[in-house]
Formats: sequence, C-alpha cells, structure tokens
Amino acid sequence: MPIPQKSRQYILPAGRRDGYKKLTITEVEVPKLKANEVLVKVHAVSLQYRDLMIAYEHYDPCLAGREIVPGSDMAGEVIAVGQDVTGWKAGDRVCANFSPEHLHGDPTPATMAAALGAFEPGVLTEYRAFPAKGLVRIPKHFSYQQASTLPCAALTAYNALNGRGNPIKAGDTVLILGTGGVSIFGLQFAATSGATVIATSSSDEKLKIAEKLGAKHVINYRNTPDWEEEVLKITKGVGVDHVVEVGGKGTMYKSIKSVRIGGGVYVIGILSKGDFPQDIFRLILLRAAEVRGILIGSVAQFRDMVKLIEANPEKTTPVIDKVFKFEDGAAAFAHLESQKHVGKVVIQVSKD
Repeated sequence: MPIPQKSRQYILPAGRRDGYKKLTITEVEVPKLKANEVLVKVHAVSLQYRDLMIAYEHYDPCLAGREIVPGSDMAGEVIAVGQDVTGWKAGDRVCANFSPEHLHGDPTPATMAAALGAFEPGVLTEYRAFPAKGLVRIPKHFSYQQASTLPCAALTAYNALNGRGNPIKAGDTVLILGTGGVSIFGLQFAATSGATVIATSSSDEKLKIAEKLGAKHVINYRNTPDWEEEVLKITKGVGVDHVVEVGGKGTMYKSIKSVRIGGGVYVIGILSKGDFPQDIFRLILLRAAEVRGILIGSVAQFRDMVKLIEANPEKTTPVIDKVFKFEDGAAAFAHLESQKHVGKVVIQVSKD
C-alpha cells in the first residue's frame, strides 16, 4: 500500500465553550516516520466517557484552552514501519495501547502524560504514527470495529479483575455496576472466569442483555434503591469478592457495603453525583476492603487479555451499541453522552 501524504483528522478547537459540538475535520500532513515508529491506517475508533470530559474541559485543568485531537482507542492496519522496527510488518492488524509508553508494571507520571487524546494527539484520524513498542496484535477473529473497543474499556475491566492483590478466580462473586463499556467487559470477563455475576442497571431492557451475557442475578436500582441490601441478601450476608465501581460518589458507599471482608472495590468511573457519608472510611476499615483506582493497563496486560479473549471467543465478543460514519463524529459523541447505549459507541474511520 502506498504511503499517503494527507490525513483527515478531527480536532476539538481551542477556546471551545460547547464541548464536542465544535468538532471539526481538518486535513494534515502524514508525519514522516521515525526509526522506531509504525504508521497505521486507522479503521475504527471507540469512544470513552473520558472523551466527553476532555471535550467539555472537565478532565484536567492543564488541558484548558488547548486544541486537541480526540480519541484514545483505535484499531487499524500497519502500512509502513521505521528502519529500526522489528516484529511488525505491513498488513499487521493492531491496537495502540491507551498509553503507548506504559509497557508493564504500574503507571507513572510519564506514562500517563503519554496517554492518547489529551496532551498527546489522539486517534480520531485516518493515519497515525505510533511507537512500535506501544502496539498490540488484535485477536485473530475480531473485526476492526470490535478490536477498537479493547484499549480502554476492556483493558480497564481486565486490570480491575486480574490486577494485583486479589485476582478473580472461579467461584468468586462479582458486582458489576451499570451496562457501559467497562461494565459489560467486566461482566464478560467475570463470567468467562467462572465467577457469579450480579449486575445493576436502571433499565430492565439493559438487564435482560446483562443476563444474556452471563449475569446470574440482576438488580434494577431504580426499583431497588437500597441495592446493597439486595446484594447482601443474594450472598447470604457475606458480600461479593469484587466490585467494578463506575459510579463514584453516588455509589461508592453502597459498593463498600456490598463487598465481603477483605474483598476488592475497583474504582473506575465518576458517573454519579452524591456525598460520602462521614463513616465511609470507618466502613472501609471494618471491611478490610481493598479500594484500588484503575488507570487502564499496560502493554503486557493487554497481550495477556488478548490471550483470554482468543481462548474464549464466544463469551468475550465486544458489545457494540452503534457504529457511526467518520463524518458523523459529533453525533457519536452525542449518543455516548445520552447514556442510552449498552456497550460501546464506535466510529468507522475507513473501510475494513
């Protein structure tokens, strides 16, 4: 494939006041490859809640007033490699890690500064160069649309349940809050690992989908506002082994009440509003709970996750709510913001 000279990409303009509504397609030069870089034709991009926060300038005060190329999660095809690159060739199907510099171990300030779609240009573009070390081969049976959902949502869920301290095992009980991208992957990975899954949502229709994906128990939190009591009832008063916590202030106290003594609460999202009760720290202490913030994951974890997916193809197929054309980027952001989706919102950048 000849190397293109131009690439269309989206930008969030500097000084924006209305979030993603000013998303603009521009044309830029395709960068000349450095020796250790790989040029990738981007086929599909999936959106995250983080993308909305960045668009509205609610993510990091240091990003205020900056022009940004949005998006962190992509899948695409290698079309050229730098002179020092080994291990990749034209035609390889790849994802870039959320932070291409986070290779293994814990995140650091340097690896987080290299995260895509913030201080570093994002992936909502037709062509992008990446450091070769930050790429991961996608599952053999996945389409580009499916693979684009992996770098943030899937890897965050995988890291939560398989990270340090208390990795999931068969027979565990897992509480999954909501039916967004991270939550759905958490449900699938938990069910694949032989755990019993309890899923919550405000929608009975979404809970039906959760049951089809492997949830054994479902709770509508609108109908059951004291859902933590229902979780304890299901677990005979013991509590769950793991909580995938995406709500934040509005759900954290209930999540800690739901976990067993010595269990884990994995803090991923800040979707809901509320105040912490004064005794929340006492409750954490009495539960001996491991409360761990999850900042996506490393290249090494990504590769391990791909192995899990390829070993369990029927149980780990990504749930994609809707696919938008590249020209309809603002509509894709609006659909994500509506929170009516189950699973992932994807933008098709180029044809598979």
